[in-house]
Amino acid sequence: MDPAGQDINLNSPNKGLGVDRSGNLSDVPVEGAVGNSADPLPPGLTEEEAEELRNELIKVEEEVSTLRQVLSAKERHCAELKRKLGHSPLDDLKQNFTKSWQNVQTSNTYVRTSEKLGEWNERVTSSDLYQSASATLDDITNSEV
Repeated sequence: MDPAGQDINLNSPNKGLGVDRSGNLSDVPVEGAVGNSADPLPPGLTEEEAEELRNELIKVEEEVSTLRQVLSAKERHCAELKRKLGHSPLDDLKQNFTKSWQNVQTSNTYVRTSEKLGEWNERVTSSDLYQSASATLDDITNSEV
């Protein structure tokens, strides 16, 4: 098999296989195609149950698509109402930033880190070395004035 005729796309179901460069795709198998009778059924599943599941899948996918369309329409309507009320995208950004910062400040990680830094600060400032360095700097500062 010549390397130029290989499908090198790693996401392709035909990776490493020869690819027909004529443009004819009618013989290419499609993995996971709904209604593909060549797919083996999972163990314990009858053809009737599989068909019922395929039909349910089609209905659920249609519902998801409808919900996405409804959500998109609602988002457009929301944006229009905000525009009419004089709210700018910058206002939304400020509100989102404020809310996010509040969430960070109340997070367990932030609280624990703040507590730990407070403990370290207390240890450093109460150490003999820090106290003597601070006193020396105070003496130098006071003698210059």
